Amino acid sequence: MINNLIGGKLVASTSGRSQPVYNPATGEAIDELGLSTAEEVNAAVANAAEAFPAWSALPPLKRAAVMFRFNELLIKNADAIAREISREHGKTHDDALGEVQRGREVVEFVCGIPQLLKGEFSRNVGPQIDSWSDRQALGVCVGITPFNFPAMVPLWMYPVAIACGNTFVLKPSERDPSSVMMIADLLHQAGLPEGVLNVVHGDKEAVDALLDNPQVQAVSFVGSTPIAEYVYNRGTQAGKRVQALGGAKNHMVVMPDADMDQAVDALMGAGFGSAGERCMAISVAVPVGEETAGRLVEALRPRVEALRIGPSDDPDAEMGPVITADAKTRITALVDSGVEAGADLVVDGRNITLQGYENGYFMGGTLFDKVTTDMRIYQEEIFGPVLAVVRAANYDEAVNMINDHEYGNGTAIFTRDGDTARSFSNSIQVGMVGINVPLPVPVAYHSFGGWKRSLFGDHSIYGPEGVHFYTRLKTITSRWPTGIKQGAVFTFPT
Repeated sequence: MINNLIGGKLVASTSGRSQPVYNPATGEAIDELGLSTAEEVNAAVANAAEAFPAWSALPPLKRAAVMFRFNELLIKNADAIAREISREHGKTHDDALGEVQRGREVVEFVCGIPQLLKGEFSRNVGPQIDSWSDRQALGVCVGITPFNFPAMVPLWMYPVAIACGNTFVLKPSERDPSSVMMIADLLHQAGLPEGVLNVVHGDKEAVDALLDNPQVQAVSFVGSTPIAEYVYNRGTQAGKRVQALGGAKNHMVVMPDADMDQAVDALMGAGFGSAGERCMAISVAVPVGEETAGRLVEALRPRVEALRIGPSDDPDAEMGPVITADAKTRITALVDSGVEAGADLVVDGRNITLQGYENGYFMGGTLFDKVTTDMRIYQEEIFGPVLAVVRAANYDEAVNMINDHEYGNGTAIFTRDGDTARSFSNSIQVGMVGINVPLPVPVAYHSFGGWKRSLFGDHSIYGPEGVHFYTRLKTITSRWPTGIKQGAVFTFPT
């Protein structure tokens, strides 16, 4: 049984409710996860609130020292963490290692927290008056994280919050919680005091308890857009600061002058890596012009057909299974809808079976051509190994297509022309843009976040935006008596 972590100790839920954790490659239950009650969630929040005064009063340099040691432990244990991710999520081992690396880079970033928290000082803003600003911790912060990056997304949240002086309660996905518990143990080995990081497992009951708890000051969420909107509305109505990252439908424009080999390589990795279960996955290719579209589809077809699919421990596998049987059913139904709507199914990945893994949740790569913007496979986030080709007559049509979509998470353009690239980066209504880069996930010292219905709230995640989200600004104006006698002043100070 996978238990909660409260006050530095593993605590079993007494709810009597639990659910299995599956290996998606075999379909077998490999563990059981206790689902917490609202009372147990509130106990974790109370524990974090109790730990906050001492932790926030600790000098930033000492908090950074914990993060330095934590980073070293993540490096030493990356392989074991990646194996645990793959066992419960299904992604290939190399892909899981990449996830650990991108999460660890945020830990490296917050090792510089003493510099990041420095305020500004102005002397003599008035007669013998000085003014300075300071960024101070909020209190108890919460993270609610998705299945597709069970290690990376939590590492995008709580290291920033904790380094800023907050305490934290994490509610990870029920699908693949074990890597979270491994990493939390490493953070305590690095010297984190008990109660600063707590982990509670659960479903909607646990989420609602966190959103409603008056001791919680801020909530970070990553998941689907409907749930992101729910978390944002309920959290802000309860007076909390909320950043809620939602879904995506990421387009990649292929211009006639693009390096076609480079573009196809990019689409294969960005469309089918991690079985398409990435919020930054490219799920729509937009070739500009019929000739470009013909060359692109002709080059993609054999590559998609040849995708090497297998369990995570197969060193030759390029793509593993999707997360659950329900996910496979949902993705298959969306592919069916594309066929019924009249899209050209170039490569059909619906009926793949692997010898020895007949009960696994495997799908093959699927490629559609001649998709139109009124089809469900274009409008909805599929979150599976499905790539749709939507042909654009010209550059303006491609840009308008992207700008008209409800999501604005990530996008890319492949071109050799600097004018086109500059125009695209300036005019596209999307939060993260790649120029000849298919997955423009910002490095840790920038910030990650989309536009439109891909992000609810005013702050992106990690980087400088993360520091601002997990702190609030205080400005102090000070004068010490030096013999100046001004008397009462009834006009507004100038």
